[in-house]
Amino acid sequence: MADMRAFREAVTAEAAVGSDEPSEPVRELAGRLSVRTAVLLEGLSDAAAVDALAERRGLDLEGRGICVLPMGGAMSVGRFARLLGPSPGLGLRLTGLCDERERRFYARALEEVATTTGTEQRQRQRFFVCSADLEDELIRTLGVARVEEVIRAEGDLRALQTLQQQPAQQGRTAQQQLRRFLGTKKGRKIHYGRALVEALEPDRAPAPLDDLFDELFADL
Repeated sequence: MADMRAFREAVTAEAAVGSDEPSEPVRELAGRLSVRTAVLLEGLSDAAAVDALAERRGLDLEGRGICVLPMGGAMSVGRFARLLGPSPGLGLRLTGLCDERERRFYARALEEVATTTGTEQRQRQRFFVCSADLEDELIRTLGVARVEEVIRAEGDLRALQTLQQQPAQQGRTAQQQLRRFLGTKKGRKIHYGRALVEALEPDRAPAPLDDLFDELFADL
């Protein structure tokens, strides 16, 4: 039985080889799964956070035809937008989340696909920007003390303290040190993308993430 993972994998494979038009198997998968919206994300840590917030709020993304799609880097957004956006793509609504430094890649990609559409379709293609990255947004929303509590609960406090003692970390703020800590080990950002979202109060989330969910579920 087809599921959204199969669709993500098929789209990612076609984007990797530079396809500008989805194959018939991908079109069939999209139709079978009633995919309506693609959430274009830079990487797996962002996807973990989006999935965790959906679970926390009791929202069924797949049931609403929403595909959360980590692209493996913002520079790939043009290829994904062409495959998933207006004809000859799948005609899905496109949205997403990116870091401030990657804004230009998203803006250019969505502008390119928007040139072939009318005003109504153009208004459906929106993305949301984190001031640095999503991890930084989560740290600021939770506060340093709460993030340290989460790190302690996950068994990583000693590793954090070791990093904080390094000469390169002296003079940095606690928030900067935490952000650096999350990126120092493979898989850590993905793990804490979920863990930090799960530590949020149910009605709180970083503004870009909250805005993304408002966009996804505006018609509820």
